Amino acid sequence: MTRHLRTLAMLAAFVVGYFCPWAAHLNWMVRWLIVVMMFFVMLQVRFSWHAMRREHLIILGANVAIGMIGWAVFLLAGNRELAEVAFFTGITPTATAAPVIVNLLGERVDYAVSAFLATNFGMALLFPFLIPVAIGRMAPTVFFDVIGNLLIVVGVPLLAALPVRSFYPQYREIPKKCKNLSYFIWVAAIFLIIANASAFLEKQRTELEPGILWRIALLSLIICVVNFSLGRVLCGRRYSRETSQVLGQKNTTLTIYLALVYANPLVALGPTFYVLWHNGWNTIQLHLHGRREFIRRQRRNAHPSSEREKK
Repeated sequence: MTRHLRTLAMLAAFVVGYFCPWAAHLNWMVRWLIVVMMFFVMLQVRFSWHAMRREHLIILGANVAIGMIGWAVFLLAGNRELAEVAFFTGITPTATAAPVIVNLLGERVDYAVSAFLATNFGMALLFPFLIPVAIGRMAPTVFFDVIGNLLIVVGVPLLAALPVRSFYPQYREIPKKCKNLSYFIWVAAIFLIIANASAFLEKQRTELEPGILWRIALLSLIICVVNFSLGRVLCGRRYSRETSQVLGQKNTTLTIYLALVYANPLVALGPTFYVLWHNGWNTIQLHLHGRREFIRRQRRNAHPSSEREKK
């Protein structure tokens, strides 16, 4: 599949999804599409405690700090609603699909999976303490909400991958053969996510005060830029791209749900807009990566002897 086709497919998912809010009732499929993609990831990951690094705790700390600092700044400015928007947008842990994107970008999947587990389980433990502080009241069921979500999106693909790894010696070849399939599953997931965001915005638009929508969208964009940019420098050059991805790509489905349950629909718009920003950046990244790979193949074909000498 050509890089141009990949880019067009991703852009089409954004545009068509925005104009198809009716597809929001299929949003339940997103979790299972990600489960399928995570299955391919689990076939490539080596399960070891050595994969856990000090950097993963740093990422978790940055995750907490960004949400809490944003909350504190707007609370001190006297705007509690934007404070809660900043909290629920910034505090969101790493997205389930982050290792999938890291894999598509050709980077270290083990590192991304470990970071995903560290931030999600870490935030599951911290949410019961942080959310009451942010919203000013208790949130007793939040721990079980987060853990239940993780058991499905991590546990199911892991259990499915284990027998394949045990009984099929060429299991590492499966993700390579299904790379195009993984990409189009991701495109389908993006279509449904954007359709759901479009439907959500359509419902809330008549109830919003003038200008608040743009302020929330801008705040969400700023947090997105901070996350991806900080990730580039947070854990050194060796893991700069992976850290940028796992800190920048967020499990917005989780915090949209938490914001709706423990805050209000206006606050949920923060992580809803983040869906657009981080997936937009992923589209750009995948396009640039495809372009680099295309140029690399062209050079390799033009100078095969020099490539052999390098090896």
